[in-house]
Amino acid sequence: MIKTWYQLNEIAQAVLKAAEATDVQETLQRIATASRELVKCRYAALGIPDGEGGLRYFMTSGLSDEHIKQIPHLPKGHGLIGEIMRHRDAIVLDDMEDDPRATGFPHNHPDMTSFLGVPIVLGHQMFGMIYLCDRDDGEPFDAEDRTLIETLAGYAALTIANAEVNEQQQQLKLLEQRESIGMELHDGVIQSLYGLGMQVDLMRQKDCVTGEELDTIVDSLNDTIEEIRRYILHLRSHNKSRYTIREQIKNIKKRLFVPDRIDVQIDAPDVPPPFPSTVFESIGLIINEALSNAIRHAEATEI
Repeated sequence: MIKTWYQLNEIAQAVLKAAEATDVQETLQRIATASRELVKCRYAALGIPDGEGGLRYFMTSGLSDEHIKQIPHLPKGHGLIGEIMRHRDAIVLDDMEDDPRATGFPHNHPDMTSFLGVPIVLGHQMFGMIYLCDRDDGEPFDAEDRTLIETLAGYAALTIANAEVNEQQQQLKLLEQRESIGMELHDGVIQSLYGLGMQVDLMRQKDCVTGEELDTIVDSLNDTIEEIRRYILHLRSHNKSRYTIREQIKNIKKRLFVPDRIDVQIDAPDVPPPFPSTVFESIGLIINEALSNAIRHAEATEI
């Protein structure tokens, strides 16, 4: 059993520090380091199953970066690692050479003698495994070491679960942002490109194209490229607050290249928008779509 409040406090502090990590891998790294420091051993690792018999993550503590680079591959879930993963029970060994399950070590793996492996389980769900090797004092791992790590593992399960949920939420948020940007690109930038295409088609029907007309095409292409850049960087404001409502609608009209046969009248106040730029961005997309549809499908002469 855990003998002192000091040990309980160490576990609590380790879990709190791990919970402050910004992503799953950093969370696992902090737990691995905390487990090594808690029982004072040379090496520690934390593995997360991938659901297919292998490991999705494997974070180590006690090995230098140079040594890690010399190891050709991470453990693949065989030997003692796989044994704990499959049976979900702790394993304590005084000398791994005496156990036939201690196999699968990659080339340049450091020599290790004693072993303590503990599953990280919450309810019926397996979150990972903590592995420790070689106490600093050279003694084998004892019952107190096992209790300490099993206690840490219980709290670590909650911390890892929380980190994975946060990571999934971030991934969902990123997907939603990508979908939103894709829709906005369709409603804004693609309409601008369609307008450019219409203008080029009109120019092809002429016997002579002026330099001014080509300059207009180039300027519009540059505007569209800049708009795409703003979408990618999510900096869509583009200082729109500097423009009046009328000026911004004129910019929309300019990007669409209205044919000469269509007379577009803009009846809008020449004052800055009285609402946030994000609101006018949405209004601008509606205006863009409506004007584009009228140009393409209505055969209108006046809008």
